[in-house]
Amino acid sequence: MTLALTLGMSVGLRQTFYMMWGELLGVAIVAISAVLGVAALMLNFPQLFVALKLLGGAYLIWIGIQLWRNRGKLALEHANQSKQTSKRALFSQGLITAVANPKGWAFTASLLPPFINANITLAPQLTALVIILLISEFICMMIYASGGHGLKRLLKNQQNVTLINRISGALMIGVGCWLAVS
Repeated sequence: MTLALTLGMSVGLRQTFYMMWGELLGVAIVAISAVLGVAALMLNFPQLFVALKLLGGAYLIWIGIQLWRNRGKLALEHANQSKQTSKRALFSQGLITAVANPKGWAFTASLLPPFINANITLAPQLTALVIILLISEFICMMIYASGGHGLKRLLKNQQNVTLINRISGALMIGVGCWLAVS
C-alpha cells in the first residue's frame, strides 16, 4: 500500500503525489548542482559569482515583470476531467519539470550559496540546505495539491488570475532586488 493511499488522498491527489516525488528529486538535483557549481565559482572566481548573483537577480526581476504584465490569459475556461496516467510517467514529468526549469536553477544558484560558509565542511551545510529546501518544497506542493480543487474555481476568473500573477510578480521582483543588493 502506498503512502498516498495510507493518507487517504483522493485519486487526483494520489496522482499528484507521484509527480511530487519526481519534483522533489529534481529540486534536490538542481540544488546540489547549483550549490556545488556556485561554491566552486565562489572560491575560485569571486567576481564571476557576483556577476552570476546579479544576473540571477535580474532574471527573477524580469520574470516578476512578465507575471505582473500578464493579463490572466491562462484562466481555466473549462474544468478538464482527470485522466489516468502511469505512476512512472507522473514521476518522470515532475523530475523533468524540476530539472529543466531555468527559474529553479536561477533561484537556487542565487539564493543558496550565501548560506554556505567556506570555513566549514561543505557536505553537512549542503545536506542541511537541501533538507530544508525539500521540506519547504514538499509542504508547498501539498498545499497546492490539496487546495487545487478550490483553486480551480478561482482560476476560472481572468481577474483572479491577473491578481495572483501580480502578487507573484511583485514577490519575484522583491526577491530579485534582494539578491542584487545582498
